[in-house]
Amino acid sequence: LFSLHGYGSTARNNFSYTNYQSLADANNFVIVFPQGYAMNLALASSSSHWNVGGWTIGSNVNDIGFIDSVIELVSNKVQIDETRIYSSGMSNGGFMSYHLACNLSTKIAAIASVTGSMTPETYSSCSPNHPTPILQIHGLRDVVVPYNGLSYIESIPKVMQYWSEYNSCDLEPEILIVDNFDDDDYSINFETYINCLNNINIKLILHSTMGHTWPMTNNYGVSASNEIWDFVSQYDIYGKIN
Repeated sequence: LFSLHGYGSTARNNFSYTNYQSLADANNFVIVFPQGYAMNLALASSSSHWNVGGWTIGSNVNDIGFIDSVIELVSNKVQIDETRIYSSGMSNGGFMSYHLACNLSTKIAAIASVTGSMTPETYSSCSPNHPTPILQIHGLRDVVVPYNGLSYIESIPKVMQYWSEYNSCDLEPEILIVDNFDDDDYSINFETYINCLNNINIKLILHSTMGHTWPMTNNYGVSASNEIWDFVSQYDIYGKIN
């Protein structure tokens, strides 16, 4: 499972807030925290990022090739099931996870995005070669990657529609609403598109009061890390595992 940091952030920070290590130990999976490069390697002041188009247009970094090389490196060092390679990410890392689903689908079985989306460039050139499970976790108060999108960010409804249609899922999702009006006054919508090709699902977890952050159970009533592993681990590159 790849865990990709956000724009301007670091692998070390991502390691700290995702708390994936205990999950990896308990479930016997390998977690990889890559570090993104600066936008222009000649400019030391440029921010670390994943090259996905949108606001990263002009980047000269081949991140698809980089992730592919990391997969090869890990598989040469550790015995892994190469049909169960997943990507997750925060913000720009979520954008990159979608970019991998579109452009490295021969290696990536499923992805999860937390506060990310797709850029118009990823969206218009997306060409996966197998039905792909997708999990999106988002907050309605996210002003960095707004739910309804920006000129360089596709809206979350448009992204969900793309993947549900690509995977030939039911047109309307099953919806479960969890309310917490006792202390924090929030609701969480779990929207799942079912009856997709290869028995996969497309899922959106939408939080009414969350902003641009990685949610944990103690502050938002949902753990992104747990939700991600519970979701992606159901699948290999051929679909749902029996």
